[in-house]
Amino acid sequence: MSNDYSMINEKICKKVKLERTKKDLSQEELAFLAGVNKNTIWKIETGQVSPTIQTLEKIARALNIDFATLTDVSKVDL
Repeated sequence: MSNDYSMINEKICKKVKLERTKKDLSQEELAFLAGVNKNTIWKIETGQVSPTIQTLEKIARALNIDFATLTDVSKVDL
């Protein structure tokens, strides 16, 4: 089970970066828009931390996408 969780987390982290780059935002710009620290975005995108639901909600709002869209990792390959 922890292996499944780890894979899902990796995919969510990758999806954050994919969605950020689609919007042509830097990590710093996304962090500002989401109201989180720039290091938080970097750590999420590099898989060093597992983002909380609250943080993912802030990121989704900052990217102007639905939470469900941000967390749908069905098409994300590792």
